[in-house]
Amino acid sequence: MLVSAKEMLTKAKEGKYAVAQININNLEWTKTVLQTAQELNSPVILGVSEGAAKYMCGFNTVVAMVNAMMDTLKITVPVALHLDHGTYEGAYAALEAGFSSIMFDGSHYPIDENIAKTKQLIADAGAKGVSIEAEVGAIGGEEDGVVGSGEVADPDECKMIADLGVTMLAAGIGNIHGKYPENWAGLNFDVLAKIQEKTGTMPLVLHGGTGIPADMIQKAISLGVSKINVNTELQLSFAAATRKYIEEGKDLAGKGFDPRKLLAPGCAAMRETVIEKMTLFGSVGKA
Repeated sequence: MLVSAKEMLTKAKEGKYAVAQININNLEWTKTVLQTAQELNSPVILGVSEGAAKYMCGFNTVVAMVNAMMDTLKITVPVALHLDHGTYEGAYAALEAGFSSIMFDGSHYPIDENIAKTKQLIADAGAKGVSIEAEVGAIGGEEDGVVGSGEVADPDECKMIADLGVTMLAAGIGNIHGKYPENWAGLNFDVLAKIQEKTGTMPLVLHGGTGIPADMIQKAISLGVSKINVNTELQLSFAAATRKYIEEGKDLAGKGFDPRKLLAPGCAAMRETVIEKMTLFGSVGKA
């Protein structure tokens, strides 16, 4: 049974740990993440971008697959199915299909329009018991000529959006999606502390969890980050293990070409990455 992310993130914020949002791309991803979360007795958020949903034949297919899998695998830990970086239209489509959590990324709209759309979505999602994540747009970043830093949000804008009644807030603190460049300036903890001060008990979200050093992750958690998104790192570990299997010629031995055998090493590698992340974030045993 899918749950909203609200309760798991409130507990995480109080307990000074973070819940991993792991983006799923197909059946193998979903199965591996669910099994590993159950094994570690950890809550988990399955993230689905609109592109990934389209690849998996739409929101309805994703919801049906996750629900059926949880039933078959007897998953008892809290699981939220979350739309990642949703458009306004996408948010409503995911809501309709049965997602239990929605991120509306209105950061590219003027602040007034972002607020109006977010308010409407909060009302409609709230009526269904679905949690809402909002993102606050950037200041700084490349405008100030520093290529190696990510976006940095304005704490006052964060408060404006938080006060609308969203469940969780994604605010840029110098983080970047994907791999980090050599000259990355690191996370801006002063801004994070100010955002935390203005938003109080609201769980904060860190996007771009791949490649941020462990000590920075732990410091961010201590400053109120309760949800950390991980995607690229699983893709990299899956790809590396699959490459090794093929380079060693294992797909040519016996029935090694069977997709179930071909994809198994990648899944095993992903499992290790999930264990590593959940351990670092402190969510193991917290279900």
